[in-house]
Amino acid sequence: MTRPMGRVRAVAVSAATVITTTTMMLGMGAGQADAVGRVRVADGVTVAPGITYQSFSVTASHGTVTGHVVTADLRDRHVSVGLLSPGKVAARAKLSQLVAAQGAVAGVNADFFNIDETQHPGVQATGSAVGPAISDGVALKAAVPNGQRFGPGLPPGTSTRDVIGVGYDHKARLDELTLDGTVRARKGKRFDLEGLNQYAVAEGGIGAFDSHWGDVSRRRAVCGTDTLRAAACTTDAYEVTVRDGRVVSQSDTIGAGAIEPGTVVLVGREAGAAELRTLRMGERVRVSDKLRSTSGKRLKFAVGGYPVLRDGAPLPGLDTKAVATRTGAAIGDNGRLLHLLVLDGTAEAGAGLTIAELAGVFQAVGAEDGVNLDGGGSSTLVTRDAVSGAPVVRNHPTGGAERAVPEGIGLFSRG
Repeated sequence: MTRPMGRVRAVAVSAATVITTTTMMLGMGAGQADAVGRVRVADGVTVAPGITYQSFSVTASHGTVTGHVVTADLRDRHVSVGLLSPGKVAARAKLSQLVAAQGAVAGVNADFFNIDETQHPGVQATGSAVGPAISDGVALKAAVPNGQRFGPGLPPGTSTRDVIGVGYDHKARLDELTLDGTVRARKGKRFDLEGLNQYAVAEGGIGAFDSHWGDVSRRRAVCGTDTLRAAACTTDAYEVTVRDGRVVSQSDTIGAGAIEPGTVVLVGREAGAAELRTLRMGERVRVSDKLRSTSGKRLKFAVGGYPVLRDGAPLPGLDTKAVATRTGAAIGDNGRLLHLLVLDGTAEAGAGLTIAELAGVFQAVGAEDGVNLDGGGSSTLVTRDAVSGAPVVRNHPTGGAERAVPEGIGLFSRG
């Protein structure tokens, strides 16, 4: 009997209950060269009203892969989706800690992030994510240039601005978020803003850092280029601090330290540095920033994601060779179902999924759109224990322990 994940009636079971499995054929889409076998899916276990957990296995190109998926029914008004965060963009924590601290009932890790800086000795890694992030309708950060990202190569026609999000209409969707920002000063002086709380600012651009950033050094923002992450840090950089609408400090050295509410630090490189040098101490400056969606919809939650499935079909150019432990998120039923999926950390022993195979699994669960998220040692899925209320790591993370991450996708229930 074939039953798509997320449409199976949730069955509450105790830990001692034997979970039966169903089998479904994994549909193959255009552009997928890998033959994949059957997906075996356990019956659903209710985590909270409108939220169901299941385990599954799939025979893929490199062996049998086990995984875990949580499905949220967004038609249920008890259910909401939010950003799991340590409280600052440039900070990390274990997913189980984020789930517990924010009162989520389930969650997975999210976007790829700036985990190390071996390419720039002496420069502090920020731990911040690649793509945009919105939490409770507030824009926390924008996307780094494509060439500055971490993770597998992007499919044609996609970028670091791609996100998976949920709008105020309570529907999940794939979208694209572009920063619309300006720096305005006296006599009609106006500069475009090229960054918001990003670990990398576009060449010749100006980036803004505010209280959401944290206390980590902003030096990484002027390293690399738009096409080469490993390129040297520029020596032509400038920093201006604006507090309560006035310039209060200027420096050729890019600094660190917490940024107070009401304060914005502007970091410019090359042409952007030259523009910032025209500002004067005490000068009135207005900084504005907004993330605009391509769809025109207002997003209450959004996080960066690598698109692999759109309108029910895998994107062209997906990799069919490299296998890895994967994390993903997929959307079904015209935005009313959100699936959060994680594999067990076995790819290093030869089992795992290619990007194309991940898209195929999304098709099997009845999804229309889906994204690949940070995998490998970051892959973690957590649900709340029905009895104790404590967070439980459902998968087996690579290396046997959780990795601290900068953000996650959290599921919440008022029931």
